[in-house]
Amino acid sequence: MIEVTVREEVAIVTLRRPEKLNALTADMRRELAAEVRAHGDGKLARGVVVTGTGRAFSAGEDIDQAAGKSLIEEVALFHDMTRAVLESRVPVVAAVNGLAVGGAAEWTLCFDTRIGTPATEYFLPENHLGLSISNAASYLLPRLAGGRALRLVLDSARLSAEQARDAGLLDEIVEPEALLETAIARVRHWSAPGTATEVHLQLLRPPLAEVERAFAAETEAAARVEAAGLAQAGMARFITRPRGG
Repeated sequence: MIEVTVREEVAIVTLRRPEKLNALTADMRRELAAEVRAHGDGKLARGVVVTGTGRAFSAGEDIDQAAGKSLIEEVALFHDMTRAVLESRVPVVAAVNGLAVGGAAEWTLCFDTRIGTPATEYFLPENHLGLSISNAASYLLPRLAGGRALRLVLDSARLSAEQARDAGLLDEIVEPEALLETAIARVRHWSAPGTATEVHLQLLRPPLAEVERAFAAETEAAARVEAAGLAQAGMARFITRPRGG
């Protein structure tokens, strides 16, 4: 379900579960964190690009599999994906080929840049599912979207590519056939011989200490919605919803 190839010295991590819109199982989340770490030390690649297959980047957490499991444990796996990106010594780029939902959309907020296509959409449905946000989105989303962050979450907003760019969630929009090439070129440009990219990643990325504080707050929030019964009720509504609507 996760494929890793290296092109032009750049690791391409591709989600390949298109029949489920690349929804992330627990094992997939562990593998994504491991692959980012494996290629994030600069020994095997000059950078990492993450993308999806089909019409979605990722539908986020596989709720069918997550229902009935500990929300704290599920959130912890998302947090470690974000931690892996921020600990990397090389640029990490999101090539957001299509729909990005929930935890997957939030994961991209920590990437060094996010490139989309006209088919890209961002969807943050947690609030109306009785779930809480994760991936340090409570810190990263205001950092990118400013004062719009709260409304995006409370509205369970679904944004087109242009709306996502206007909100600061995407940095640029390219044609689908140019997406991977643009992402690879960005990594190669940033990691050209003689650049001081590694130190600037350390200086300008979201500080990991602040992100860890956000993780702790989000873990507490997840415990609250789980204890209140909101999370399991929301996941049950999602699972039993009419599939055509």
